[in-house]
Amino acid sequence: MPTREMLFSHGAALLRMRGIMLSSLCLLMHLLQENIATILVLGNQDLQDLIKPQKVEFHSLNFNNTLHWQPGRAREARDTVYFVQYKVYGQSTWQNKADCWGIQNCVCDLTNETSDIQEPYYGRVKAALDGVYSSWSLSCRFTPWRETVIGPPTIAVVHSSKSIILKLQAPRSPYKRKRGSKIPMTNYYDLLYQVFIINNLLEKQHKVLVYEGKHKVIKIEDLRPGVSYCIMAKMYVPMLDRSSAFSSRQCTMLQ
Repeated sequence: MPTREMLFSHGAALLRMRGIMLSSLCLLMHLLQENIATILVLGNQDLQDLIKPQKVEFHSLNFNNTLHWQPGRAREARDTVYFVQYKVYGQSTWQNKADCWGIQNCVCDLTNETSDIQEPYYGRVKAALDGVYSSWSLSCRFTPWRETVIGPPTIAVVHSSKSIILKLQAPRSPYKRKRGSKIPMTNYYDLLYQVFIINNLLEKQHKVLVYEGKHKVIKIEDLRPGVSYCIMAKMYVPMLDRSSAFSSRQCTMLQ
């Protein structure tokens, strides 16, 4: 028969073993929790990198200024949303763009926010997916006056027997006068019209420069009746030595 002391000793040993097992189990649980947390952090970090927007840049045509970017490497993540901020160069505070906060498009119109055309601006974008946010992706510095692309003029053609009369109109900015009309780009730059004519009767249809200047109405004379001519025009900025694209062709047959 086991004595009372033996039973007591055996029970104490069991309790010690149980305590050791519980301590080991607690330690194992703690290690598992740390590992799970590490895996989650690493997983979130990977996702942050995968969804971070790429190639953030301004596009500008006649001071219509838009910020563009490309999705991150996780291109299949269709539920990704984007957040846009902007600021003037030298300022410390970034401004949220309310209309581009939590959007799924990869473009944001910042025309009104970048209306001081001589100021340099920055834009930045971050992405979010499943509660995970990327870091910000920054654009290069953007100064509208130096970097906007000036569009071609519009032209209207009126012809007679031996001449063509052209009415030219410079492209317009998105900004308006007090009466509501849009301000032409000639208010911001010293622009010249360049007018080219193409004689469709010739085998090699070269564009020939027939006018360069600021007049909005010009007359091209000494043309041949019965011949088809096409007119194209573009804007030229002497100060920046930069030209617009060509306007669409306007063709007419002289009677």
